[in-house]
This record gives sequence, structure tokens and C-alpha cells, in this order.
Amino acid sequence: MNKNTNKNESRELVPEKTKITITLPTNAYFMSGIRDFTLNMIKNTTNFPEKWAFRFQSVVDELCNNAIEYGSAPGSDIRITFIHVKDQYLEISVEDTGTGKNKMSAAELQKLYEERRAPGYAFTGIRGRGLVKIVGEWTDEINFEDRPEGGLKITVRKYLKDARKNMEGISDTEKNQLVFNQ
Repeated sequence: MNKNTNKNESRELVPEKTKITITLPTNAYFMSGIRDFTLNMIKNTTNFPEKWAFRFQSVVDELCNNAIEYGSAPGSDIRITFIHVKDQYLEISVEDTGTGKNKMSAAELQKLYEERRAPGYAFTGIRGRGLVKIVGEWTDEINFEDRPEGGLKITVRKYLKDARKNMEGISDTEKNQLVFNQ
């Protein structure tokens, strides 16, 4: 029995994973840099169509703005972690300190999210749509968890194969056909 294995073969079986973590002060001034970083990282490391790169940039922007506005007090930090597994998915986690003006547990935020996602939910205010309408609709998975040291960690994931489809689930590269019934 031959026990020799080709090391290059075993490396090819494990997808390439890139992890980048950025810590920012709770100041909206730094958000333009995160938006630029997000867009450039997506364009350079994934095969997302440009439309999806801009959508995911909006997702990250929404999560970070919520962490700054609601989850972390002025003078504290938020943490953003980007994980890209080549040809599989892009995952973003945003963590706040729980010292902000709206203290909420992961279970409470999950409940609020589910209520607002329900068909027929009427948004009555000007604000409060971003988590459901931007983050929820443009990602494949969302997870809310309590951090042991306080605060929340929101993790979203977008599978790369799905990003090649438009909103109706039709590949952007396929030709659409128009059919008239008479």
C-alpha cells in the first residue's frame, strides 16, 4: 500500500480562505473608507458582478452604521471582519460593544428582524428598513449573536454562485425571452 501523497493535491482540496479584520472608532467619518475597501475587496477577490459588489457594499454600510448609531457609544469601537472563501462565499461580521443608546440582545434583534420580514408588515417610519430591506434581501444568511464581553455580532453570508443571478433567479448571462400569449 502506497502511503505517499502529493501535497499539492491535498492543498487544492482546501479552498483558499482570506480573513481581514478592521477595528474602527464609532465615527461615521471612517465609513467612506470601509465602503471603498469593501467594494475594492469584492471586485478584486470575488467574481461578483458589479451590481452585487455595490449591493454588498450597501450591506456592510448598513451593518456598520447600525453598530455605530445604536450598538456602541461614542469613543468606543466597532469591528468588521471580512471572510472570503474562494469560489464559495463572502462573509461579513460586524461587532459592537453594547454600550450604545439602544441595548438589545441577539434574541430581541432576531425577533424584531423576523417581525419586519413578515409579509404585509407596514413600515410606518422613515427609518428602520435597512436591516430587512438591504441586509436581509441581499444576503443568503444572517446570524445574530450576543458577544460574551457585551454587545452584538451580526454575521451575514453571500454565496458566490447565487450572486451571478438577478433578482428573479435568472442568470445575468442567460438571454431573457419575452413570450406573448394571444
